[in-house]
Amino acid sequence: MVKFEHKDFANPDEVREFPYGRLELLNAGDGAVGRLVLEPGWRWSEHVKPIAGTEWCEAPHFQYHVSGVLRVIMDDGTEFDAKPGEFTSLPARHDAYVVGDEQCVIVDFFGALHYAEG
Repeated sequence: MVKFEHKDFANPDEVREFPYGRLELLNAGDGAVGRLVLEPGWRWSEHVKPIAGTEWCEAPHFQYHVSGVLRVIMDDGTEFDAKPGEFTSLPARHDAYVVGDEQCVIVDFFGALHYAEG
């Protein structure tokens, strides 16, 4: 028998808050989907790095960018802006920050399960 799940980010299974942002997590099957809500001024290396305890974000991500602009910096120095309507596939070892004064909302299909866990 096929089991289905129907979930809504309005009622997440878990919320992890950190300075200037939060992760809303929906658990489904053997995985999870996260919605990152990042406020202007958020930067991974300032606001999540102390929680992660690593030099770079070590979580690989497969993300859809809903709103706002996120600047991504890879450990090799490569930088780019992720904008609404775009997908990013990021390997481990990156930093990122919100560009401008608009909130960034990102749906993360891979990489959210352990994001910002202490």
